[in-house]
Amino acid sequence: MRLKKRLREGSRLRGGILRTPAEMLVELSGIGGLDYVLVDCEHGPDDLLALQQHVAIAQAHDLPVLVRIGRGEPNQVLRVLDLGAEGIIAPHVESAREAEEVVRSAHYPPRGERGFATYSRAGRYGAVTATEHLSAAEDVLVVVMIETAAGVRRAADIVAVDGIDAVWVGPADLAVSLGVPPGDPAVRSATDEVHEKARAAGVSVMSIVSSAEQGSASEAELVVYNLAHILLNTFRTL
Repeated sequence: MRLKKRLREGSRLRGGILRTPAEMLVELSGIGGLDYVLVDCEHGPDDLLALQQHVAIAQAHDLPVLVRIGRGEPNQVLRVLDLGAEGIIAPHVESAREAEEVVRSAHYPPRGERGFATYSRAGRYGAVTATEHLSAAEDVLVVVMIETAAGVRRAADIVAVDGIDAVWVGPADLAVSLGVPPGDPAVRSATDEVHEKARAAGVSVMSIVSSAEQGSASEAELVVYNLAHILLNTFRTL
């Protein structure tokens, strides 16, 4: 079952964030029973060929792939989804207008503006009908990130945009925007404010964690394990 449907049914989903190249981590995530893997093309290499390989490996393990794109890149959204990613994460969204642009880039007309092709990898190179491909594309998961003080102020408007499935507060960028160090209570307060507005609008919450304990304690519907931090901390204990 696709991630979007599982969220609608109330499932709590666990995934890991990684940067390419990390084929083995993708395989381990699938073998280890994670619900999805998140490939970071914002802070990691933006290599579509490498991404295609990672998506193919993930799908061999029935592991959905989400991709964090660069800011304001609708053409990248098209390519990422055509490669078979199940959803996209758009960073630094600060207004309802920007959120609407993300939704339009992720969906086909009349809902959006995504270019249509069934001979893409997502369309199984033409093996599925246009109707089947359009139906599957309705399950694309759209996540927006709020990472600035301006985004927090407009959070209610952002999460009210039709087509936004989840919101993720970026704690590091938000701390910089607020002019406070990471972990400052102001960041926690702003994060709680966004989460409250998201849930009031029926929008799921995504949150990043750095340990199994943090993951268990998180109330987010989409939990993202920072695999780099977890591995580094593990190495330090060896």
